Parts: sequence; C-alpha cells; structure tokens
Amino acid sequence: MIIRKSIILICLLIPIIGKAQDVSKHYKIYDVKKQKTVSMDDIVTDFANANVLFFGEEHNDSIGHYLEAALFKKIAATYPGKAALTMEMFHTDVQPIIDEYLNSNISEKNFIKESRAWNNYKDYRPMIEEAKLNKLAVIGGNGAARYSNAVTRGGIAVLNEFPASSKQFIAPLPIDTAIGRYHDKFIETLGGHSMGGMKVYQTQNFWDATMAWSIAKYAKANKDKKIFQVNGRFHSDEKLGTVAKLKKYAPKLKVLNISSFSAEDFSNPDWNKYKNLGDYIIVTDPTLKRTF
Repeated sequence: MIIRKSIILICLLIPIIGKAQDVSKHYKIYDVKKQKTVSMDDIVTDFANANVLFFGEEHNDSIGHYLEAALFKKIAATYPGKAALTMEMFHTDVQPIIDEYLNSNISEKNFIKESRAWNNYKDYRPMIEEAKLNKLAVIGGNGAARYSNAVTRGGIAVLNEFPASSKQFIAPLPIDTAIGRYHDKFIETLGGHSMGGMKVYQTQNFWDATMAWSIAKYAKANKDKKIFQVNGRFHSDEKLGTVAKLKKYAPKLKVLNISSFSAEDFSNPDWNKYKNLGDYIIVTDPTLKRTF
C-alpha cells in the first residue's frame, strides 16, 4: 500500500495531461564526459564509481522532482541497503524528528509540522517514503533559519557567539567565505548588487558549509554508502558551493553532480552552453506548470 501511494504521489507532481509514461517526453539528460544523451539508468550505473551524487534542482520544477524520486528509487534498488538521502530541505537540528518518523514512532502530521517541512513537501515526500520503506537514512543537512538569519544580520563571525550546544548543528568554525568564481556568480544573480557588504553571500556560504559538513560527517561514519544529495542547483552547479566545501571536508570522496533546470531551448538544447554546470545536465520542458 505504501508503494502504491508513493507512485500515485510521484505522478501527481507532474502537471501533464496524459499518462505517466509520457513523462519521458518532458526531459533530456546529457552526459558531459560522454558527450551524448543518456538515461537515468546510465547515471545510476556510473554511480558505482562515486560516493556522492548531487542533484541540483530548481525548487519549483515538477519534472525535476519526479526525476529525483525516480533516481533515488533506482539507486536504492541497485545498491540495496547502501543508499542514503541528504537534503537541503531539512535542517540539522530536526534530525531526531526525521529518525522518529522513519522508525514509525511518530505520525506523518507531527513529522511535517515539527520538522518544519517546506510548503511543497509533497514534492519531496516520495523520497522520504522510499527511504522509510527500505529503512534508509535521511539526513537533514542544512543550517536552521535562526542561524542563517543571524549571519545575514551580523555577518559570519556572529556564529562564534553562539553557545556550544548550538554549534553542534552548524559547520565547524571558521567558515570560508573566500571570493572567486562562486562570489562572482552570486553577485551576478543579485543583479550586481553587493547586498549589505557580503553578509548575504556569507549566509550562502553558511548553508553550503553546513550541508557539506553534514554529508562529510555521515560519509565518515558510513563508508560504504551511496549518498544522494538534493539541493537547489546554485549550491552545486560548476561543482562550486556545497561541492567545493565538501572537497575540503572530505577530499577523498568521489563526487558526481547533476544540474537540472527548465530550459527555453528544450526542443534543441545547446549542450555546449551548459557543459560547465555538471557531470550531467538535465533540461526540462519549460511549458509545464511550476509546482508553486
């Protein structure tokens, strides 16, 4: 019954008139190294030679959410008992609540409320239910809003003022906020505005560092796991942000990354334009309705 509900929910994520098998018409996957389009199964096969697979999404892309759930399900089936899910969408301080739900100790209603699940939790629910069904770990990887808001107001150094009991939920200090390509991209995204003397950029670095630290910590304690990390694609495009910080925390981990987004040139993608974004590029149909 749980499997059936998950399948139904995955299909509900896709605002397509027609049957679920038509989903394949609304996305294309390109392998940058092989320079050709590939399937989800090809990515899962390649994952045999890596430890962490990043899926960089657009948070409102229905097809992207479908592909995340489908990929995680394939990973769980291909590497039985070895798959784990780490997520931007949950914070480090709600890990006990995530574990309680996966262990069936609490209701889904309590889980959603007390874990501070995102408003579009239904889009991520199939992955959580897949993990619950197969007894797989789910790691809340992001720093809570109270910490990121403090950084936005007072800068990254304000984290030093928090008590030791709080610091267990954030990346080890100090957190590197060096300028470079990632900073340039960030400023471009803001339209060229510095936004309060780097404080917003420092907040971005705080999120990146905490997610990377969460992945590294879990990987260190679970060396045989295949970790599937889901985050907004800015955090992992070009292997910057969270990916770059993960390399500092755990340099021996082998990482693959996916950049998935709605593309205006979907009918005839210019793959050369996108090749620097990741190991795999997924373009989705821009004509489909966003999820929020």
